[in-house]
Amino acid sequence: METVPLGPEDRAILALESDTVVGHTCKVILVDRRAPGLAELRAAVAERLGAVPALTRRLAGPPDAPAWAQDDGFDVARHVVPGPVEAPLDRHELRAGVARLFEQRLDRAHPLWRIDTLPLHGGGSALVWRIHHALADGTTAMRYARALLWDAGDTQHVERASGSPPGASRAHPAAEHARDDARRRAHLAGFLHREFARSRRRSPFDGRIGTSRRLAFASVPLRELHDAANALDGATLNDAVLACVAGALRRWVEHHHGRLDAVRVKVPVSLHHEGDDALNRDSFFSLELPLADPDAVERLRSVHAATTVRKAEHDAERLEALTRDLARVSPHLKDFCERIERSPRRFAVNVSNVPGPRGPVTILAAPVEALYSIAEIGEHHALRVAVVSLAGRLCFGFCADPAIVDDLQAMAEGVETEAGALIAAAGARA
Repeated sequence: METVPLGPEDRAILALESDTVVGHTCKVILVDRRAPGLAELRAAVAERLGAVPALTRRLAGPPDAPAWAQDDGFDVARHVVPGPVEAPLDRHELRAGVARLFEQRLDRAHPLWRIDTLPLHGGGSALVWRIHHALADGTTAMRYARALLWDAGDTQHVERASGSPPGASRAHPAAEHARDDARRRAHLAGFLHREFARSRRRSPFDGRIGTSRRLAFASVPLRELHDAANALDGATLNDAVLACVAGALRRWVEHHHGRLDAVRVKVPVSLHHEGDDALNRDSFFSLELPLADPDAVERLRSVHAATTVRKAEHDAERLEALTRDLARVSPHLKDFCERIERSPRRFAVNVSNVPGPRGPVTILAAPVEALYSIAEIGEHHALRVAVVSLAGRLCFGFCADPAIVDDLQAMAEGVETEAGALIAAAGARA
């Protein structure tokens, strides 16, 4: 049997599963009243699976050397299924229904993905697509959606990896070498300070998680938020996303825990480049989200200043290189550093942002009305935020342990309030 060994990133993700942590991500795709029936959807998926061979492979091999192997008994009916409800769901019931599905593990005896179809109140359906993170990161999952679900001709934004700036010419090599050594030492010191700094206070999301999950959704206008961030401080859309999350967290923390000056967040960065076939290719950088300042614009400025340094210094690329080098020198040292990196004092919340379809998309001619991404939480990290774009909207998915984080929908709605405040502030200055 021909097998494909799992890469180190994929093996690491498998190792993160525990009694309380499932290993999958989830895409919630809301399709309007013209949504295809189950038989039509299965037939369409089966017809296009040849373009995504990874989705017909299952785990094989010993635990210390896992590999992907073709599932000779693959049956699309096992992977595209009716959800465990019959009556149409309203938005509150949908969140609860998706949460119950998210809590369930994927069967490792078969390819690690499944689409459950849930009927919606007022017509249409929700496709709840769980896919194991060892099989795809956020960027790869969007590529799979384009190949498997979106109708041909629908547009999809492709994020290109940014290249490093070209180096300056060196007229005096010896002197330049000495200065370059000093520069590298200074940059490394700054990188270590930024990436391995510890929070001064325990995170309100630091606790022993259980197996229950609660979900919440929010959406904001992409173009308006992008233009507001640029007009207010020359900031990026990603800066605005983080600023909106900061405002939402500020309101929630003040209501539930009192004052907290900052919350440290981990921001995944895709290192995929166009045409690569890696399933997972992510690094990240970390920064503190300012919670003390009540002004939304000042929070945006603080976030922009912090991300500008990390981008200029290529912190995400440095961290990937450091991890790779440590693995070559000593696997034990690499594991030790990764345990430090996962500490709740290193970061409190993971906030990811993945580009989705730039324009409208359809599934068998039925328009997709919304697209949400849900990412799993971790031990001592009871909240996670995932963002994905669709046709001019930014869709936020919140996932939390309800025993530690309650009132989650109010937190999600805080993102919409913050986005509105930034857009209004930019309009007032126009």
